[in-house]
Amino acid sequence: MEKDTSNMIKRAERFQMLLIGEGLVVGGIAGLVIVLYRMILECAGHWLNQILAFCRQNPLRIAGWFLVLILLAWLVGRLVKYEPMISGSGIPQLEGEMTGKLDQKWWRVLPAKFFGGFLCLLGGLALGREGPSIQLGAMVGKGVSKGLDRGTTEERFLLTCGASAGLAAAFHAPLAGVMFSLEEVHKNFSVSVLISVMTASLSADFMASTVMGVESVFQFEIIRALPQEYYGMIVVLGILLGVMGAFYNWFTLKVQFMYRRAKRLNVTQKLMIPFLCAGVLGFTMPQFLGSGHALLDYLTTEDVLLGTVLFIFAGRFIFSAVCFGSGAPGGIFFPLLVLGGYIGGAFATVCVQYMGLDMMYINNFVVLAMAGYFAAIVRAPLTGIILIFEMTGSMSQMLTLSIVSVVAYMVATLLRSKPIYESLLERILEQQGQKTAMERGQKVLSNYVVLQGSKLEEALVSEIEWPGNCLLVAIQRGSDEIIPRGRTRLQTGDVLVAMTDESNVSAVHDEMERLCREEYGR
Repeated sequence: MEKDTSNMIKRAERFQMLLIGEGLVVGGIAGLVIVLYRMILECAGHWLNQILAFCRQNPLRIAGWFLVLILLAWLVGRLVKYEPMISGSGIPQLEGEMTGKLDQKWWRVLPAKFFGGFLCLLGGLALGREGPSIQLGAMVGKGVSKGLDRGTTEERFLLTCGASAGLAAAFHAPLAGVMFSLEEVHKNFSVSVLISVMTASLSADFMASTVMGVESVFQFEIIRALPQEYYGMIVVLGILLGVMGAFYNWFTLKVQFMYRRAKRLNVTQKLMIPFLCAGVLGFTMPQFLGSGHALLDYLTTEDVLLGTVLFIFAGRFIFSAVCFGSGAPGGIFFPLLVLGGYIGGAFATVCVQYMGLDMMYINNFVVLAMAGYFAAIVRAPLTGIILIFEMTGSMSQMLTLSIVSVVAYMVATLLRSKPIYESLLERILEQQGQKTAMERGQKVLSNYVVLQGSKLEEALVSEIEWPGNCLLVAIQRGSDEIIPRGRTRLQTGDVLVAMTDESNVSAVHDEMERLCREEYGR
C-alpha cells in the first residue's frame, strides 16, 4: 500500500475509530504474550527455590549450581549480542523509538526478551517483569502494524497501545497502563490515543484476569486511612523519598558507568557478575533474590525490627543496581517499588518509636513510600498513584498518595535529578553515536501540546520560527480541527499536528517539544 501524503492525512481523519479496532487486536495478543511471560517467570521462581533447596544438601551440588549460573550468564550474553535492544528494562528503548531515535526489530526483540527475562529470573537476579512486559507489548503493537502494513504514524499509536497492554497485563492494572503509556511513553493525551489505549489495556487485562485471576498484586492490610494529625509526617516522608530517589538514579547510572568502563570484560563476563552474586546470596540471603514480592509480604505481615528493615533495604539496593547495571534483560519498575516500601517501613518504625505513631499505620506508610519513590525516580506521579491504588485495591489512600508523590516529585526536581528512563535513553544513544535509526522515506504525523507559558501561547503561526523540514498541517482545539494559517493564534492546550519525513523525526520532535514547553525570557 502506497503511503503518500494525501492517503495518510485522509486515514488520520478516521484514526479514532480505526485505532479502537486495532487497539483491541493489539491488546488481545499482547495480553496473551504477557500471560505466558508471567507464567514462565513464576515457574522460574518456583524452580529456583527447589534448586537451592536441593543444592544445599551437598557441597558438590552447590559447585554444580555455580556452573549452571555461568551457563545461564553465557546464554543471556548470547541473546544480548543477538539483539542488543533487549538489554535493561526496555522502556528507554521504547521511548527512543517513539521519538524516532531508535528502530527495534520486533521479531527479534520478542523472543530474545522473553527468554532472556526467564533465564535472569531463573538465576535469581533482582529484576522485575514490568519493563520487559511493556517492551514485549509494544513489540506486539509494532508486529501488528507491520502485518497490517500501517505507516509510521499509525505504528506509534499501536506501540503505545502495546505498552499500555503490557503494563495492564503484568500488574492487573489497566488504568495505570493507560496513564503510563500516555504520561511516560506517548507524552500526549489526545482523544485518539486515549480511546485506543484504553481498549488495548482493558482487553489485555481481561485476558490476564481470565487466566491469572482478579486478585490485586499486593494483599496489604490497611486498617484505616491515615488521620490528618499525621500529615506532617507524610511531607517529611516525601522529602526523604525525593532525596533517596535522586540518589537511586545517581547510583544506578554510576554502577552502569562502572560496567561500561570495564572494557576488558565482554558482555557475557559482565553478566557473570550478577549471576555469581545471585549464587552466593542464594545460599546466604535467598530473600534478596528475584523481584522482591516476598520481601514486601514479610514487611507488611511481620513485626520487623528497624535494623532488619535497613539491612534488607541496603542489600536489595546494591544487588538490584549490580543486576540492572550489567545490562541483563529485566526491569527496575517492581524492584524500586520494593525499595520504596522498605523506606516507608523504616520511616514508620522510627515514627512509632520516637514520634508517637500508632503501629497500625505502618502499612499505610509502606504504600505511600512506594508511590512517592516511584514519582521521584520515574517522574510520573499520576502513574504511580494509580498503580499503587490498583495493586493494593485500596482507595482510602488517594489523598495521602497524592501528597507524598507531589512532594517527592518536587524535591527530586529541585535536586536536578533527571527521570531515570530519560537518563538511560541518553546512555543508549551515546553508545550508538547519537545516530537516528530511522532512514526510510515515509511521512510521519506527530502531535505536540502547547503548554501554558510557552513561546507558542497566544502567538500567531506566522510569528513562530518552525523547525526545518516540518509542516504544521492541523491544530486540534477541543473537538474542533483548525486548518492553520499565518493569522491563526495558538492557545494553551492546542494539539499541533506536524508532518515531517521519517528521517527528520528525531530532530523535529526535540525542537517542537522545546517550542511547546520553553517559556519566554529563557
